[in-house]
Amino acid sequence: MLDATLRPVKDKVLSPLARTPMGRLHPIAISAVGLAFTLGAAVAASQRLVWVAVTLWLLGRVADGVDGLAARATGRASDVGGLLDFVIDTIGYASVPLGLAVGIDTRTGWVVTALLLASFYVNAVSLGHVAALLEKRGRGAEQRGEPTSATMPRGLVEGTETIVFFSLALTFVDAAPVIWSVMAALVMITALERVRWAAGELS
Repeated sequence: MLDATLRPVKDKVLSPLARTPMGRLHPIAISAVGLAFTLGAAVAASQRLVWVAVTLWLLGRVADGVDGLAARATGRASDVGGLLDFVIDTIGYASVPLGLAVGIDTRTGWVVTALLLASFYVNAVSLGHVAALLEKRGRGAEQRGEPTSATMPRGLVEGTETIVFFSLALTFVDAAPVIWSVMAALVMITALERVRWAAGELS
């Protein structure tokens, strides 16, 4: 919901990092560093190391923001890089809730985590298929002037909201099942709204 509004702010804040030695790494290597941080956050969450988990999670998101900037700044942006970035993000988004579920280790925690991951699955399928259909009709990211490798129709829960929800769940571990429940409901609404929007856009 907020990604389009906050993207210029994010790019302005993170652009200096793209000009540091980190930014001179291959963008895929920066994505891999971000994944390592995120997986570390998942492990820390499984041990209920709250501030370690939150710090690693946020460092992973910083790396995820820098990789695309570095790719564009060095002329190394590619469809393969965009695909790998999406896959790496998905791995991270699955690992952190699972790490928290291990740390909480209650029936409720596991059930809510399963519901959250199921909502991610539905959302990813709807998002990917809508993007593919728009590209097929010549109305994809390039035609829309979007900096991403594939178009990302707006929704209630996007990257910004995901960072907020995950940060809250990692910080307030005992409240994580409630936080995940709210997020799962909003992600499902996002997926259904994208399908509704696409049905009208592509008819």
